[in-house]
Amino acid sequence: MGIEQDRIIARKGRHVAIVIAAAMILWLGANWIGQEMGLPGRYALLFDLAALAALIYAMVNIYQIWRVRQNKQG
Repeated sequence: MGIEQDRIIARKGRHVAIVIAAAMILWLGANWIGQEMGLPGRYALLFDLAALAALIYAMVNIYQIWRVRQNKQG
């Protein structure tokens, strides 16, 4: 069970890393494209809120990984 749990933790960690990287790349791209197209500021706020939601999702998952590792250690 220990090795399988380590694999699950590693998979979840990779998932969180991909979510963070994708959120930042999409956020930067959306802001750049929005600025180039002259979109109103409310769209920038929408992009910011979407990125914030992705980061909150990532933080919740990081906390879950941390709790699983704490329980596993002792």
